[in-house]
Amino acid sequence: MLETIREKWPEILNDLKQEYDITDVSFKTWLLPLEVRAVEGDTIILVVPEETVGLQYIKKKYSTPLKVCIAEIIGKSFELEFILPDQTDSFDSQPRLEVSQEKDVFEKAGLNPKYTFSSFVVGDNSNLAHAAALAVAESPGEVYNPLYIYGGVGLGKTHLMQAAAHFILTHNPHMKVLYVTCEQFTNEIIDAIRNGGPTANVQFREKYRNIDVLIIDDIQFISGKETSQQELFHTFNALYDNNKQIIISSDKHPKEIDNLEARLCSRFLWGLSVDLQSPNYETRVAILRKKIELDKYPPISDDVLEFIASNVSSNIRELEGALTKIVAYSKLTSSDITLEFAQNVLHDLFSKSQMEITPDSIIKIVSEHFGLTVNTLISKKKNQEIVYPRQLCMYLCRTLTDVALTLIGKKLGNRDHTTIIYGYEKIQREIDENEKVRNDVEILKKKIIPG
Repeated sequence: MLETIREKWPEILNDLKQEYDITDVSFKTWLLPLEVRAVEGDTIILVVPEETVGLQYIKKKYSTPLKVCIAEIIGKSFELEFILPDQTDSFDSQPRLEVSQEKDVFEKAGLNPKYTFSSFVVGDNSNLAHAAALAVAESPGEVYNPLYIYGGVGLGKTHLMQAAAHFILTHNPHMKVLYVTCEQFTNEIIDAIRNGGPTANVQFREKYRNIDVLIIDDIQFISGKETSQQELFHTFNALYDNNKQIIISSDKHPKEIDNLEARLCSRFLWGLSVDLQSPNYETRVAILRKKIELDKYPPISDDVLEFIASNVSSNIRELEGALTKIVAYSKLTSSDITLEFAQNVLHDLFSKSQMEITPDSIIKIVSEHFGLTVNTLISKKKNQEIVYPRQLCMYLCRTLTDVALTLIGKKLGNRDHTTIIYGYEKIQREIDENEKVRNDVEILKKKIIPG
């Protein structure tokens, strides 16, 4: 395949130039100097001459067009990896490790085998953090150093950091990568002090300063620990000065960590800080489907997944835990996983108010409020006595839940998402202009969210 791609490379570049209307200057500066160095699986390794000083620019601007042209001419899709000339030795002389060797390398680095980019579900809450982690993994020590990822508990910080480590070791198996928690780091400092003597300190520093990638999880626990902060400061400087990659996670932005030395805080901000937020409804459903796929769970109906995703909104660990609990109870009791079964199993996890705030419960409450049956409210009838309550449902479903517009439309008689948006916007406007509408909305909200 390597020889085929090299043979077709001039044709690929010319096709790229014509299809994307690339100027002669840009073509000669950025694309013509690219060299096909190797093909590893479904990845083409391209060397970017140092004199162009444009690895990140080329990657950002031309990766997608290049992949499209390669797929059209070669007839197969490839990923692209851009490297500098001084990195070519790893592809010329260092064979990739066998699976058993890779496993040893990953274990030595302290990595969970499940935490890879392929198992991470990217959503609106995490796309920037994912992109940053991938960029660091592709070019450790060159961009976003340090990479500082922060966010609440169970949102995927550890997963992303370890995914970057897996990627680095997969493509550069001879790099020294170390993942530790902040607790491990501080405990090793305490042990070094306790053991006493210069030898213990030297061993500690050898371990942490002679590596290519250092990943420290939950750095907020270094708060107030003066000796640990001092050691981390010097470790950080040693690695950074030698262009070694540093990746850090925390539940807070650096400036929000109490009792953190100013000099450490400033260093944490030297690179890129990205936050992970709570996943939206669509992402939560995707996470559940990914877990079913990875853990080889039996098929589970959409209404069960929608039920879980509607009731667990802030924490991925709790989301996956709820699914695991349902599957476990199903096996123990030899029961089919139905919506009713899921509701019974998870009843103790969800508060009454959480259980009630779903499209179905909103439709039921609005129907009762206006003296209608649910079937009448979601019917195709267009008289005002029914259209108005139906539009209230659209507004309340969108404002009180994270449920997707398509699902709201499905619950309201298989209506298109544009209809839901129209109904929502109509009620939104009338709340400001019409006192009756404003009062109806407030009364319904109190019924939907009691207390």
